[in-house]
Amino acid sequence: MLGRTANGLFWMFRYLERAENTARMLDAGLRMALTRDLITAEDEWRSVIATSGRQEAYDSIHKGYSGSQVWNFILRDKENAGNVRQMMHAVRTNARMVRTAISSEVWEAVNTSWMEIDAMLARPVGQASVGQVVRAIRGAGSLVRGAVAGSMLRDDGYCFAQAGTFIERADKTARILDIKYFLLLPSPSYVGTKLDTGQWEQILRSVAGERVFTWLNSWQIDARSIVEFLVLDDRFPRSLIYCHSALRDHLTLLARIYGGEGKSHELMRDADEQIAGLNAEKIFDEGLHEFLTGFMARNAAIADAIAEDYRFLA
Repeated sequence: MLGRTANGLFWMFRYLERAENTARMLDAGLRMALTRDLITAEDEWRSVIATSGRQEAYDSIHKGYSGSQVWNFILRDKENAGNVRQMMHAVRTNARMVRTAISSEVWEAVNTSWMEIDAMLARPVGQASVGQVVRAIRGAGSLVRGAVAGSMLRDDGYCFAQAGTFIERADKTARILDIKYFLLLPSPSYVGTKLDTGQWEQILRSVAGERVFTWLNSWQIDARSIVEFLVLDDRFPRSLIYCHSALRDHLTLLARIYGGEGKSHELMRDADEQIAGLNAEKIFDEGLHEFLTGFMARNAAIADAIAEDYRFLA
């Protein structure tokens, strides 16, 4: 496969995963803001901007944190280079570039989703329609993944698409947990204090894990259990350990297809060693922030190595 095609598949699915995760984060913010008074709701929207990683860009054009300003900035504002409309445009652009490497069903799912979301985001989004927009973005991810599962050949193109998905998903789960935990924790040390349950629910909603987590943990929500779930539970498809397990499997298939391993495989083994044998106690002893920033750095290094190993710009 040409490096440009591999690159297009990898980034097509990274952008798709990024758009869906952003929509889930925004949905969690919407739900939390509805249960808060005006002042507290502003804190919720500030938290959403911080988690998105666009704090500086937002503060350069807005002074307050009203819901309408925040969701329009995240969804469609041209001053925000990482807005969801731009992400979905990048998904479609990459899909068009790799038309010969994806099935017609995948292309149709991408193109249909793009046209629907682009029309919704062509004008400012009001309170009456923001929920519909968020659902459409989340639905686009499910629609495209369903088309991939049901119609794409399990070849190297499929592996590059899946690698992009799990690289991005791992990064976003780690980033959400890191930033939210930092914002919620009253002190840098882990003291096991019960914090606002609604805030912890926001973390779980941001990664589509609230229902399954509460079922597994008998509706008991605390920092230790959430870290165990989002970092170490290999049954949950957005946990860090699950994402890296899936990524490892697809890198192994790529090594088999191309007849050898590269730097990305070596870095993957190093990353596995860092997470093997961990539990929540060890993570908190190390420092949750330190663990997560280390994980994100290793994850980014693997992504760079994949591009290098498979000559994405060739």
